[in-house]
Amino acid sequence: VQLQASGGGLVQAGGSLRLSCAASGRTFSNYGMGWFRQAPGKEREFVAAISRSGSTDYVDFVKGRFTVSRDNAKNTVYLQMNSLKPEDTAIYYCAARWNYGNYYPRGPYDYWGQGTLVTVSS
Repeated sequence: VQLQASGGGLVQAGGSLRLSCAASGRTFSNYGMGWFRQAPGKEREFVAAISRSGSTDYVDFVKGRFTVSRDNAKNTVYLQMNSLKPEDTAIYYCAARWNYGNYYPRGPYDYWGQGTLVTVSS
């Protein structure tokens, strides 16, 4: 599986962005998909995930602000980010793992995209 993340950019605090992650292959619907982020000088952290059945998981600090969704017909997973804060500034990565057996929304993941930069100004 190859993943291509896009949609990052510069936005003011309180604004919104929608990230997209396009996946290659015909079995996208069988993968659990996750979003992670890495801020400068910090470790990569889990943000949100969606399983092949559509169940979702979010880290506490984005609940109510971010929404993860998927369109299996387009082989794409999305991360809608609202009410953005300066502390949301990071490189955002999408990830995939075959969603049978030992799939855990918060990881581990087997495939990673290249990341897209989100910058939130105050």
